[in-house]
Amino acid sequence: MMIGYARVSTQDQNLDLQIDALKKAGCEKIYQEQLSASLEERPKLSEMVSNLRKGDTIVVWKLDRLARSLKHLLTLVSDFKTAGIGFLSLQDQINTTTAQGRLIFNMFASLSEFEREIIKERTLAGLAAARSRGRVGGRKKGLTKEAKVKAAAVKHLYLDEKKSINEICEAVSISRATVYHYLDYLNVDRAVRKPKAKQE
Repeated sequence: MMIGYARVSTQDQNLDLQIDALKKAGCEKIYQEQLSASLEERPKLSEMVSNLRKGDTIVVWKLDRLARSLKHLLTLVSDFKTAGIGFLSLQDQINTTTAQGRLIFNMFASLSEFEREIIKERTLAGLAAARSRGRVGGRKKGLTKEAKVKAAAVKHLYLDEKKSINEICEAVSISRATVYHYLDYLNVDRAVRKPKAKQE
């Protein structure tokens, strides 16, 4: 049985173009959805999947009508294949019931895996480069309430009163390293002011 799935993102958009194409392709039943692809829950898609039988073929107008991402698409079509269900995308000319269609879809899967490996490799290389420069990846560690008060005072003294680093250390009773840490934590650009006091 040829089963169609048509989707648009909002209630204002029209499903007619997709429905006409799916009917022309021979779909006997068409599930219609007016929801964003980014949503995890799509009732009509879930209903369609639960009613599929071995030998059925899912038909969509375009790939992006079915899935919210390439990963989601690969998962769905892989599940269809395992259950003995075909998949056809009219505009993308992908038909997993044919040898050529399966080859094209397998190329999609390979490219997706390649993309994940490239991203992983770049991330690891970036972290290694950062560590070699003495930086550690991850989110900034938060400050305690007391430290936040001191950090605000440091920023005020540095930008508004233009105190030197030594004067700030004395006023707040912290080390030079801590002063710089607070300035960096608050994303204070040290180039925006020139101290009226002695050079730092």
